[in-house]
This record gives sequence, C-alpha cells and structure tokens, in this order.
Amino acid sequence: MIKMIVDLVDGGFAYKANNHVLFDVNSNSNYGRLSGRTLDEMISGARVEVAPYKRNPADFILWKPSNPDLPGWDSPWGRGRPGWHIECSAMSRKHIGLTLDIHGGGLDLIFPHHENEIAQSECSCVGHKFVNYWVHNGYLTVDGDKMSKSLGNFVTIRDALKKFPGEVIRLFMLSSHYRSPIDWNESNLYQARNKIDRLYKALRAAQDIDVKEEHKFPSSGVISALEDDINTPAALNEIYGISSELNKVKDDLTRSQLKGSLLASCYLLGILNRDVESWFHELDADDGLSVHEIDKLIDDRAFARDKKNFAEADRIRLLLEKKGIILEDSAEGTSWRRDI
Repeated sequence: MIKMIVDLVDGGFAYKANNHVLFDVNSNSNYGRLSGRTLDEMISGARVEVAPYKRNPADFILWKPSNPDLPGWDSPWGRGRPGWHIECSAMSRKHIGLTLDIHGGGLDLIFPHHENEIAQSECSCVGHKFVNYWVHNGYLTVDGDKMSKSLGNFVTIRDALKKFPGEVIRLFMLSSHYRSPIDWNESNLYQARNKIDRLYKALRAAQDIDVKEEHKFPSSGVISALEDDINTPAALNEIYGISSELNKVKDDLTRSQLKGSLLASCYLLGILNRDVESWFHELDADDGLSVHEIDKLIDDRAFARDKKNFAEADRIRLLLEKKGIILEDSAEGTSWRRDI
C-alpha cells in the first residue's frame, strides 16, 4: 500500500496535506467513467468527507495519521494507517496482478469505492487497465426492506438451509437478474421449490431413457441467455420449456435429446444435480414421518388394495396427504413426493 501511494505521489496523482495523503481526482480525466456521471453528480448525496485541506471535495484519503491509541505504521508521511480504498487495490495487485478480468460487488460500491479503486490502481501503474468487466449485483431485500445487520432482518445461509434445500435457494436467486433487487420471502422460496419439483418430476418420468453421448449438451437458448450479461431468468425460462417438451414427446430419440439438454443446461446453473428419488424423499424436519415410515404406509396401502379394502387404502392416502405426502400411482407402482 505504501509503495502504491508513493508511486501516486511521485506521478503527480496524489498530494500531502495536513499530515494526510490524498488522491487528486482532477489529475485523472477518466474519474467517473464507471458510474457514467459527472464529478458533481457523484458527490451530490454521497458520503464524501469534506475537509478544508482537500483541493477538491471528492479527493479521497490514501493515508491518514494515527494517534498513539490507534493502529498505525511508519511511512514516508509519518506514523499512520491506510484509507479504506487503497487496501483493495494493493491486495488485488499482489495476489492477482495488474489487471482483473472480472470484479464484482454491490451496486452501492460503484461510487465511491470502485471509482476510487480504478483511479488509484490505474494511476499508480499508468498504461494498465485495472478491470475488464465490472459486475454489480442488486440489493437483497427481506419482505421489501433492504437486508442489513443494522435492521436485524438478515437471514443466514445456515438458517435458510434448515427450511429449504440448497437447490431451491439457488433457483430462487437465479430467478432474478443479478443486477436486479431480490426480495427474500418464503412465498417466493416455496414457488422456487415448486419449480424445482416440476423439473425433477420431468426427469422421473424419463427415467427409462438413457441419454446418448451426443445429446449431453446444453440448449443453445440457455447458452445465449447466459452469454447475454448472465441472464439467468431467460436461461431458466428455456429450461422450463425443455422440461415441458420432455413431458409431452413420446419417441425415445427426442426424449433422449431433451433429457440430455435438460441435464446439461441445469448443470450450468448448479441445479437438478440430485438423484431423482432422493430429491422427492427429502422431507422437512416437521413432516413427522421418516422415509421408512412413508414406504411402510405405502406398502400397507398396496396390501389393503389387493384385499379390496379400499376404505383402508383411502385412509392411508388421506393420512399421508395431511403430512404433505402426495402419492402417484402408475403401472410401475406407487411413487410419492412432497406437496408444497
């Protein structure tokens, strides 16, 4: 960090004032290109510290003095500590290099943090581009309010996984474009779970089909959507279309093509990677019945039907339905799934 700051001072991009070292935003004609706004527009309403020793209100601190009771390190400008922007540039340069291919972060970091990262990184090594592609994600809200520690409305992944499988959470997040806000509420998560169930149900109906090697490729529509600024909602719509077609077609060749495309396309998004039956047998902790108990009740129902005891068979079906277990009878036997 100290070396980068020295290079900025020597290059005329930074100056010392009142025991601080500050970046001179007027020295960099490209400052503001990331947000596409003028300097005045960026400063307006932003949390920019205004101090009398700054040449420009937007000049940001690279190094500041430390009192004896604060952390500090020796430097050419006295004992002090770095500003909060320079450390990111120094870490990425040390561990990755002069140019990053992709740099991510929330929309709220575009200004001032990422604008300042670009300025100090490129001016400390003139001629080298800092980042090729910037990827800024939208806010995560909870029932309409921004998720934050200060509001106490945040949800940890550990807690979320107690109620929903990881694939459900993943599909829920992918259902919104990464630059759009995502509202975390259980209604939306149950909808995502329902969609995952339908995809697995399509696979279950095609379990008799072996996918030929030449059919194990993702849909061109899914690829096109992901290449278009990682448009995951459009990719998912393509996947739902493939699943729907798989449920309709009858000839084995087309089913093999569709099943292979469905699996390969979902693989790109990290979904549909479980064994079909294990997916349908994974129950919430409050369902009250183990897989063994469910299978035993299904066997009892089958025995009752064989003995023409349809009242008992219906009683067992209704009991399972109350526990959220839906039975599906076919020529191959009885299968079951969750009802959400």
